[in-house]
Order: sequence, then C-alpha cells, then structure tokens
Amino acid sequence: MIPLSLANIAEIVQGELCNVADPNKIVNLHAVIDSRKADSNTFFAALQGENVDGHDFAESAIKNGAEFALLSRDLGLSSILVDDVTIALSHLAQSVRSQLPNLKVIAITGSQGKTTTKDLLQHLLSAVGESVANEASLNNELGVPLTLLRCNKNTKFCVVEMGARHRGDIAHLMEIAAPDVGLVLVVGKAHIGEFGSQEEIAETKAELIAGLADTSVAVLGTYDRFTPHMADGRAMKVISFGEKSSCLVRAADIELREGRAHFDLVTPEGRQAVGLQLLGMHQVANALGAAAAATALGISLETISAALSTAEVASKWRMALMQEDELLLINDSYNANPESMAAALRTLVLLAQERGGATWAILGKMHELGESSIEEHQSIGRLASDIGVDHLVSVGTRDFLSAEGDGEMVQHYFSDIASAVEITTHFSAGDVVLVKASRAEGFEVLAEQIMSAWKASE
Repeated sequence: MIPLSLANIAEIVQGELCNVADPNKIVNLHAVIDSRKADSNTFFAALQGENVDGHDFAESAIKNGAEFALLSRDLGLSSILVDDVTIALSHLAQSVRSQLPNLKVIAITGSQGKTTTKDLLQHLLSAVGESVANEASLNNELGVPLTLLRCNKNTKFCVVEMGARHRGDIAHLMEIAAPDVGLVLVVGKAHIGEFGSQEEIAETKAELIAGLADTSVAVLGTYDRFTPHMADGRAMKVISFGEKSSCLVRAADIELREGRAHFDLVTPEGRQAVGLQLLGMHQVANALGAAAAATALGISLETISAALSTAEVASKWRMALMQEDELLLINDSYNANPESMAAALRTLVLLAQERGGATWAILGKMHELGESSIEEHQSIGRLASDIGVDHLVSVGTRDFLSAEGDGEMVQHYFSDIASAVEITTHFSAGDVVLVKASRAEGFEVLAEQIMSAWKASE
C-alpha cells in the first residue's frame, strides 16, 4: 500500500477507530483475509462468508502481528469498525489507486483464458519493472481491491483479472481500478446459465471497455463476433489481436511442436519468433492478448517475444503436465466450459499423435450452462469422436455419451471419482490422459489418484 495514518484509513473507509493507541501512526500495510498470513506488515480484513466468519479469526491475526483488523463489529481489538468490510476495502483500494498516478493498471476479462493471460502478462511486465497481479483467480469485488492494495510507489504495473456473475459486476470493478489498458479476450459460453444468452455475456464483458477513459487503450480479440466491436464509437486507441492479417498484433506461421505453439509475433514494430512453453494451440490467443496489452504499454517487441518464450504455467491445474513411468496426464481440472473443453481435447489428440499411445479423455460436468447444458455436453462427446479420441470416460454425468456409441471411440461411465480411478488398470505405457471438469467437480483429486494408482501398478 502507500503510507497512511490510521486516522486517514478510517476516514477513507468511513469507519471508526477502536482500541487504537495512536491514530496518527503512519503505516504502510497490505491487506490479508487469512489470519495465518498476518504479520507486522499487514492488516486483517474480517470477511463474512457463507460458511466462515472472518471475525472468528481476527484475534489470531492480531496475535500474529497484524496492525489492526477491519471489522463490522467491536471485538475489543485494535480495529477500524465499518458497516461492510468488502465495501470498505473497495473504498480504500480506490483511494490508493488515485494516489498512484504513475501506476499503469491493466484490466483483463473474457469467457476463458483470463488467468493464463494474466500470468503471461505479469511475467512479461516483470521484465520491465515491479509488477503486481491478482493471486490465483481472485477476480471479483474482493480480489481486485486486495490486488490494488499490494501496490506502492515503486509498483510500475498492476494486472487485474475481472470476472462477473451478474450485469454491473465489471462496471463496479472498473470504478475501483481505473485501468489504463482494458483487454477483452473472447466472449464464449461460460456462465451462460447465469446470463441467459451469449449476447448478455458480451454486454457484461463490454462493461470493461465502457468503463475506460478515452485516454486509455482498448485491446480487443478477434475470436468472436462481439469483442471486435466493443469500442465502436469511442475515441480511444484500439489494438486488435488475433490470427487475421488485419490484426494490429497477430500470429503468423503457427505450428505445434510437442504440443506447444511456435509462431512469429507480428506487431507494428516488426516480427519476432515466439516458442511458447504452455501446452495447447489455444494458448496462442492468450499469448497474443498479453502481447497486445504490452504493446499498448510501449514494451518493445524483443522484450515481449523473449518473455512469452520463457513463461511457464503459473496457476495450478491449468493444462499442467504430470508424468510417471511413460504415462502422460494433462491436468486441466481448474475449470471447464465448451470452448476450453474443445481446446483441451484437441491438445490431447496432438500429444498422443507425437507419442504414439492411446488417448483417454476423462471428463466431468461443465457447470452453469443453463438450458443448453445437455446439448453442449453431447457436442463435446461428438467432438471427441470426430477428432479421434480413443476412450471417452464420463464421470458423474452421462451427458457426454451417445446411446449408439460414436464410431471407434470407446465410451466409459463412472458415477464418481472414487470409482473412476479403476480406469487406470486399462492404461498402457505411452498413453496420454486428459482430466477436465468444472471446478466444483474436484477433478484435481482424480488426477492425483490416477497418477498414484498408475505408479503403484508398475
């Protein structure tokens, strides 16, 4: 954060100081919501969740060294009392942002690829100056303020991923973050059950561009029919990215080697070779999004291409490779939607072609697809057959499976994760396995159990 007195902080969050020895004490702290991470450089925000009340851990946070706790009820601790802790954090973050005029904030949204693009961009910007980005996928009304509150006068770049469950969510986050660059990757079908249609999703994602000042830069993907037009009628600078020749930032001569994309990155500055360390052809779009945002910030093409070629998977359970005794498993269990399922299946097949083994797609339910859920699951099942997956293993849902069977693809069904581990007995050395489902399905457990069972069988 930036140096502020406790009295200043209380005024900003519209709160009341309680049990504070010196209201004029100047502090330079960042916020934590886990009491175990509290120390003398932090203050503790006691959030009220559905299952856990942060107030129950406030005393522990103070004992661990936290300067004060942000609370909504008096616990007799060094604290600032507010009506709503989350809103108070937003006010504080917005104030800190306004006092860091040299900080460049980059906001990212899209139906898929947000976290990977965020990780790529932070890796890239860290080569130029001190950078901060949201941890994991903390991309909501809590995550964005927590990220901004980690910035100080030495921070050059702040990358904030912005997600949405409802209309207006991103607009609210834009008011807090006041980004200099707004990046929209793609409008897909993720959360269509919440929004009702792809058009509604597009309008929600467009809140990011609508919230930009005219002096900011809009960075827009060209992978759907909505995103390229989000800045229409605005006076701001627009940078398009994609694989079309008309894109200002684009990829040319793309090829796949050992499951990883290699291409020439083309920008107004010229052309440089990039060899991604990330798995899957779909990573090209994420890399281009990061490259376009960096271009908007004036980063050199040479720096961009070098950083993209060295970036590795930073967030867990996203197309992460696990290998044991000639079995290769793609752990993509963090989340799933129709577009990311299709991309993961294509990567599975390409890797198996290089290795010569059989392909096993172990899939779980995709959530939040609303009325189109069954149709979307069936479509993924058909795609698996069409592209040559050898074994489709459906866990917890039969919606991927065809009653007639799909060509030469063998179909399997298991009711739960515990029983699905049995499929490991049918694997052979050289096989490639994909494990993927929506986050709520907990497929990271299945991935670990499969690898343990395979290791035990050798």
